[in-house]
Amino acid sequence: MQPPALRPTQDEAAPTIKVEANEVNLIFTVTDKKGHFITGLNQSSFGLLDDGRPPVAVLHFTQQTDLPLRVGIMLDTSSSIRQRFQFEQDSAIDFLLQILHRNDRAFVEGFDIQIDVAQGFTNNLDLLNQGIHRLRPGGGTALFDALYKTCKDEMLTLRESSSVRKAVILVSDGDDNYSHALESDAVKMCQRAETIVYAISTDVSPSRSKGDDVLQQIAEATGGQAFYPNRIEDVVSGFHNIEEELRSQYSLEYRPANFKQDGAFRTIYLQANDPRYKVRARKGYFAPKADQ
Repeated sequence: MQPPALRPTQDEAAPTIKVEANEVNLIFTVTDKKGHFITGLNQSSFGLLDDGRPPVAVLHFTQQTDLPLRVGIMLDTSSSIRQRFQFEQDSAIDFLLQILHRNDRAFVEGFDIQIDVAQGFTNNLDLLNQGIHRLRPGGGTALFDALYKTCKDEMLTLRESSSVRKAVILVSDGDDNYSHALESDAVKMCQRAETIVYAISTDVSPSRSKGDDVLQQIAEATGGQAFYPNRIEDVVSGFHNIEEELRSQYSLEYRPANFKQDGAFRTIYLQANDPRYKVRARKGYFAPKADQ
C-alpha cells in the first residue's frame, strides 16, 4: 500500500515546539541508492502511515533540522576489544569535538558486564575527554543489558522544555555473552526512549559476523545505521558518517489518527514518493499511558 502524500502546511520552517502526548516527533534521514544524503525535499515528498493510517494533521516539517542533540557514546570495554580500544577512544573524542554545538549535550560510558558512566550529560568537551580516557577494557560483554539500561536511565528520563534529537553511538563488535536482557528488550527500550542507535563495528574480519548482524538489526529498528570499517583505524570514518547524518536530517511532527494513550506499540511507515530515495526512520513508538 502506497501511503498518501503528506500535504504541505503553510509553515514548513516553523521551529519544533514541545511535543504533547498525542503528537509524534519523527526524525528521519533520506539517501539515494548510493547512500548520499538527500536534502531540500518538502513535506509533499513523503507518504506516512501511523498504525496503518494517515495522520490527522502535520504540525511541523523542517529539513536539515538544528534540533539540539542529546548523544550518548557507548564504548565496548570488554576484553574482546582490548587491542582496539585506543582507536575507539580517539575516534570518540574526535567525533565529540566535531559534533557538539552550544545547545548540545553528551555523555560517555563504557560497558562490559557492567556499565561505567564516566561522564554524565555535559557540553564540556574537557570533561568528556577525561571521561573517555578514564575507561579501561576488561571483562565479558553484556551489550543488551547495557543498551537497555542506558536508554532507560539516561534517555527515557530526559526532561526538556523543547524537542531534542536523542542518539546513542554504540561502538562494539556486537558479541554478547553475558546479558540477562534479550536483543528485543533492548530495542524496545530504545524505541520507548525515542533514541536512534548508530553502531560502529570493531570487528575487522573479512566476513560479516553474528555480532555485525546484531548491530545492524538494532540500528535499523531505531532508525539508525550500522557501519563496518575495513580496518580498526577507519573507525573514525564511521563517526564522521554519523556526524554528517545528524546534520542532514528531517523533522516531522504530526498528530496520529485513532490515537489512544494505552502504552501500545504503534508502527510507523514512512517512505519517499520518489522511488530513487530511501527513508530511514524508526519503525514505531510506544504510546504513553494515560496515567503517566
